[in-house]
Amino acid sequence: MSRVKSILIFAIVISLVAGAAQGKYSSGTGEPNDPYRIATAEDLNDIGNNQEDWDKHFILVNDVNLAEYTSTQFNMIGEYGMPFTGVFDGNDHEIYNFTWVFGVSDYLDFVGMFRCVGPGGQIKNLKMENVNINAQRNNVGGLVGFNEGSMINNCYSSGSIIGSGQVGGLVGLSGYGIITNCYSTGSVGGNSTLGGLVGYRYYGTVSNCYASGSVSGGYWYVGGLVGYDYFGTVTASFWDIDTSGQLTSAGGTPKTTAEMQKMATFANAGWDFVEVWGIGENQTYPYLLTEPAGDSNHDKKVDFVDLAILASHWLEGTMP
Repeated sequence: MSRVKSILIFAIVISLVAGAAQGKYSSGTGEPNDPYRIATAEDLNDIGNNQEDWDKHFILVNDVNLAEYTSTQFNMIGEYGMPFTGVFDGNDHEIYNFTWVFGVSDYLDFVGMFRCVGPGGQIKNLKMENVNINAQRNNVGGLVGFNEGSMINNCYSSGSIIGSGQVGGLVGLSGYGIITNCYSTGSVGGNSTLGGLVGYRYYGTVSNCYASGSVSGGYWYVGGLVGYDYFGTVTASFWDIDTSGQLTSAGGTPKTTAEMQKMATFANAGWDFVEVWGIGENQTYPYLLTEPAGDSNHDKKVDFVDLAILASHWLEGTMP
């Protein structure tokens, strides 16, 4: 084989390898400064197929509708014994219609879009809309089945979450995990250890969170916010006694619907209604802001660029 042909073949192989690498998800390398970009339902489903990526960085760049994945078709992310330990940044986008429905004879504990998230893992800035889980198994959550030593912040879930035991609107089982600035409006049902936000929690913290969904069907350890707690800490967190149907919780402060729709209820507990939370006084529950106040160029940070834009509008007499 001539030297020219060898060089040509080598160049083709390199090109094919590079093309394959670039074709993973929508783009990115999975590194902290170049996360994999998740733009479609197919991208999101592919994460569950690629265990080698479960320690990588991801960012959601579009709202994603998972309606095409019915029954048990979606590839959940992480497994017990091999959890997701990377970073998933929802980037303030929404994931719609995550569905996982199967019978009691189908044995599969740890159910959520993320089955298991382990130490070092982080899920942030993610909105789960219209979750539909009916698993009849243990450790079931609207976002995470088992949160073990990981961080979940600035996330929420809505919809219907039904399991057997240790079922939560956001997280089924949380051990040594940190959950902050999160909420769930989804209904929760099961046999035992049910919570509007977290079903079962040991050690770790829950702070600046709330739940407003109904919690029903359990025989024991049923709470408006947390079903069962073992040496954990809950601070500045609340649940709605009217909508949840629960007067007790293993952590958190009970409030009426009217109280849950007043800024003072949360601001008096130290919640940030400038950069993190918003509320429609006497109309809505608190909601997560998608952009901090003063973010004129919509890059999700407030800096001198925003000040310059504000000054420019002021000089032109076109203040927004």
